[in-house]
This record gives sequence, C-alpha cells and structure tokens, in this order.
Amino acid sequence: MPELPDITIYLEALERRIVGQPCTGVEVANPFVLRTVQPPIQQLVGRRVIGVSRIGKRIVVEAEGELFLVIHLMIAGRLRWRPPGGKVGRPSALARFEFPAGVLILTEAGKKRRASVHLVAGRPNLASFHRGGMEVMDSTIEAFAARLRSENHTVKRSLTDPRLFSGIGNAYSDEILHRARLSPLLLTSRMTDEDVSHLHLAVRETLGDWIERLRAEAGAGFPEKVTAFRKGMAVHGRFRQPCPVCGAPIQRIRYADNETNYCARCQTGGRLLADRALSRLLKADWPRRLDEAE
Repeated sequence: MPELPDITIYLEALERRIVGQPCTGVEVANPFVLRTVQPPIQQLVGRRVIGVSRIGKRIVVEAEGELFLVIHLMIAGRLRWRPPGGKVGRPSALARFEFPAGVLILTEAGKKRRASVHLVAGRPNLASFHRGGMEVMDSTIEAFAARLRSENHTVKRSLTDPRLFSGIGNAYSDEILHRARLSPLLLTSRMTDEDVSHLHLAVRETLGDWIERLRAEAGAGFPEKVTAFRKGMAVHGRFRQPCPVCGAPIQRIRYADNETNYCARCQTGGRLLADRALSRLLKADWPRRLDEAE
C-alpha cells in the first residue's frame, strides 16, 4: 500500500500537472471503484483543480465549488499519467480523468477491487475520511509520546494504526523499527522514555529520507514505480537477506496477508520472534535464538 513518502511524491507530481487545470472528461471503466453516487462524478467536468492534499493514505483533489475527489489506492491501486488521450496496458484502467496536459489514470493489479474513488461536495463532508491519526512529521516528542502511550499495543500495531498515526503502513513501520532498534512486538506500555525518543527520531528520519529518495528518483517525471518493496530498504521484503547493519539474516513474522520483517541481532537481542503458523508446526523444534537457527 502506498504510504506517506509515496503519497507525498504523487501529490507533488499531481500539483505540477493538474493544479490550475480544468477537468475536461471523466470515465469510470469499472463501476465498483466509484463508491458515491451524489454528486455525480460528471460534475467534475469543466471545473478547475485548485489544490491537492492528503488525508492519511488518501489523495484529495480539490476542484472549484468545494468539490473533492478522494482516491484511496489501498494495496494494489496506482496512478498513471499519460499524454492527452493516452492509455495504459495492464493492469487496465479503472477510471480516467482528462486534463488539457494529459490524463490521470487509476489502475489496480490483481482481481481484488479494493481501490476506491469518492466524490464529495463541501469541505465539512471530508471529515468522515479523517481517522484521527497524528501527522508524525510535524509532531513534538511530547505529543508523539502521549499518542503512542494512549493505547497499549505492540509498537508495530500502534505505528500502523490510522487512528493513532497518519500515513504509516507495513513497509515503512518495518524500516522505522529497524532504525530505532526496537522489537516490533514491544508493548508500548513497556517502552522507556529513551525508547520513545529513539522511535520518534526514527520515524521522522526514515520517512524524511525516503521522501527525498523517491523525489530524486521521480525527478520531473511522474512516479511510475510505486511499490512496498524498494531497493535500499533495510529489512522490509528482505527475508533471509543480510542486515545492512550487522549482516545477520533478516527474519519475518507472517500473519494474514501481511508480514513483519526485522533483524534479530539489531532489534531483539538475538531472540527470534514466533511466527504463529511455523512455530506452532515446529513446536519444540522452533529455534528461540538467532544462533540456534544458524
């Protein structure tokens, strides 16, 4: 799922291309993607875009007359930019938004249709999309600590909870926790002030670094290679590959459709965290420490 760094780069690319431009045409190729019927999506046509912004992991395009196009890419949704009249191959377009300079195309890989488009009239009606998460890049250590300790969860879950923090998902939470040298299963109630301080710094540095990397990668172009698995990541998606800090093999915990990647040597003092499925299968043979697994 595109997270804060990816959404930031999308917004910068969209600002350069569509702000100040009128929408000249709308086509919804897959009706499932459009989750609202009022106002009709065709009301966008002829209206000038006056701004783009972010609500959590959602992209908001504001048109004249307080009309807001809200796009949630979910896991496999992506935005493409093509010259006027341009098309995409596969995955095929779910929706197209025409502008004088080009066409913005929403695609989604796979068969599950999770990406969504809402058209909302009136700024007050955007409130339903706000989950309440803190904008971590602007947070003070005191506010961050209070939010982190407001509920007792694993630190991984807290970072990815949109009610607590805005824009952080599975991929960048792995990177943040590796930089902070904290176990993803550490309970927030057990975090020391030093742990919280390291985490706050790691959040800001990790997200800030990746925004700069992705900005340099995209340049003046449109970001076409948005993925949760990026070259240069320390742990996410790097199971069994060497940790760039200590060289130990990266470990993982699988659950549902997600997995958590971490370095046992850097983050858990060499202790292997139990994978629910595999540890239950192996039982007594499940290694408890990194040296046992090696």
